[in-house]
Amino acid sequence: MSTIEKRKKILITIGLFSCIEDMDDDEQRRKKRKWSKNWLLERRKFSHMTLLRELESNEPADFKNYLRMENHLFYSLLNLVRPHIEKQNTVMRESISAEERLVATLRFLATGRSYEDLKFSCAISAQALGKIIPETCWAIYKVLRKEYLKMPDNETEWKQVAQDFKTLWDFDHCLGAIDGKHILINKPPNSGSYYYNYKGTFSVVLFAVVNSNYEFMYVLSGINGRVSDGGVLKETDLYKLLMENNLKIPSPQPLIQNQYELPYVFIGDEAFPLMENIMKPYSENCAGHDEHIFNYRLSRARRVVENAFGILAARFRVFLQPLNIDIKNVDAVVMASCALHNFLRRNSSNYYTSVNQLDIENLDTGNIIQGQWHHIGEMVPLQRTLNYSNRNAKSVRDKFKQYFNNEGKVSFQEKMINTR
Repeated sequence: MSTIEKRKKILITIGLFSCIEDMDDDEQRRKKRKWSKNWLLERRKFSHMTLLRELESNEPADFKNYLRMENHLFYSLLNLVRPHIEKQNTVMRESISAEERLVATLRFLATGRSYEDLKFSCAISAQALGKIIPETCWAIYKVLRKEYLKMPDNETEWKQVAQDFKTLWDFDHCLGAIDGKHILINKPPNSGSYYYNYKGTFSVVLFAVVNSNYEFMYVLSGINGRVSDGGVLKETDLYKLLMENNLKIPSPQPLIQNQYELPYVFIGDEAFPLMENIMKPYSENCAGHDEHIFNYRLSRARRVVENAFGILAARFRVFLQPLNIDIKNVDAVVMASCALHNFLRRNSSNYYTSVNQLDIENLDTGNIIQGQWHHIGEMVPLQRTLNYSNRNAKSVRDKFKQYFNNEGKVSFQEKMINTR
C-alpha cells in the first residue's frame, strides 16, 4: 500500500472526508502538471522537417518555394549560422537543432505567420520561437553583412558603383538610389504616438541605398514612424557622413571632356530634399520638355530601389502585414531579410528575381511592364512632401538636365516621355 493510500485510510477512520477530497485534488493537479505537451516533446515525429526531407528529395521546386531558396544555398547558410545558434543537449531534453531553428526562421520570414500559428508546423512552442527567431535573424545578419551588405568605403569602389549605373541605367555619376518604407508593427505597450505614422498606423522606417543590381548597399532600420518622412534622411548616419564629407565619395568631375564639373550624387524621389549630392525630380506642375527628360532618366535609374523593396516584400511576406513581435526584435527581422535578399540575389538571381518579377521597359513601344511583385502587395511608401533646396543644388540639377538633353541623351528617351 502506498503512502498516500495509508493516509487516506487513516483519515477515513477518523472521519475527515474533506481532507481526502483535498488530497485527491492535489494528486490530480500533480498529474496534470507537465513541462511540455506530448506532441511538442515528439518534435521529430510531428514537425515539418519530415515534409522538408520529402520535398528536398522529390520536389526541389517546392523545397525552394518553402524556404525561398535552393537546397545548396540553404545548407551553405546553415553552415555559416550553425556556430551562432547551435545549442547543447541536456540531461532533461534534446535541444532544438540548428537546422530546425533556421527552417523555422526562414518560414517565418517567408509567410509572416504568428508564432502561435507557426508552432503547429514546427512543433516548437510559441515561447521558444519568440527567442529562436530573433536570435537566428541576428545570426543571419552577422554572418552575411560583411560580404553581402557592404557599402563602398573608398573612391575606387564608389566609382565602380557609378560606372554600373551609367552602363545599366544611363545615369552618370550615380552612387545609389535611396528610398524608405514603413514597416508596419502592432502598437508597442505604453508607446503613445511615438510610432504613429501619416497613414494612421504604427511603424518603424526602413531606409536603404540600392546599387544598380537591385542590391542593398546600406540599410538602416528602427527610425520611429512618427518622424516626418522628409526628415528620415537626417536620422541616418549616412547623412551625417555625407555632411561631414566622410563618405569617401569621389570629388566632382566633368561628365565629358572640357565640360563643367558635376558632383557624384544619390538619387531619390519627392520624399527627399534636393541637395548637391542628392538629386530628385522636378515638380510635374512646372516641368517642361527638358525637365521631363531629366525626370524620366532619374526615374529609370531609381527604379532599382523600388524593385528591391518590392521583391523583398514579395519573397519575405512578413512585411506585408503588421509585425506582431516585440519591438526590440523588429530590427533583427528587417536586417536579416535585407542580407538574405542580397545573398539570394547574388547567388540565385534566376530563381529569386526572375525576369518577370522586375519592372521592364519596352523601348519599342515606350511602355513599362510591371513586375509580378506589384500584384502581391507593397510596403507603405514614404510620404511625398515639400522639401528645402538651395541654389547650388538647383544648379547641379539643371546641369544634369542640360547634359541629358544634349551630349548625354539616349535614343529612346523622347519616346518614353511621350507615352507617359
